[in-house]
Amino acid sequence: MTLKEIQEEIIEEFAVFDEWMDKYEFLIELGQSLPAIDVKFKNNEYLINGCQSKVWLNAELIDGKIQFTADSDAIITKGIVALLVRVLSNRTPEEIMNSELFFIENIGLTDNLSPTRSNGLVSMVKQMKLYGMAFNAKMNPSS
Repeated sequence: MTLKEIQEEIIEEFAVFDEWMDKYEFLIELGQSLPAIDVKFKNNEYLINGCQSKVWLNAELIDGKIQFTADSDAIITKGIVALLVRVLSNRTPEEIMNSELFFIENIGLTDNLSPTRSNGLVSMVKQMKLYGMAFNAKMNPSS
């Protein structure tokens, strides 16, 4: 699936719900289905700065594509990071660096998160793009 197709699929999934409370419940369910991050990555080195709750993010380059694992100590935040992992995992560093994450606005996350959660979301996206840049530089040292 392309980056665009996965985002469109998420938009369709959220379109089923009319009320934001139902969307929050769905986010919580998504967080519960997030594959567990290895305990060795649950330390300060992998914590994302700018999040009110704790969010750990690890990225590994496997066969030219980045695999993300993540976790959070807050249930809604864990759902948000689960969405980002779903969209951006298994993508090339360049795809991640250049990604336009239109689903965030489209499902109403921007309008329905508290300011601190919105800042955390921005920090999560920024960190994932930074991983993309770092792995891209590692793969293309001359550019």
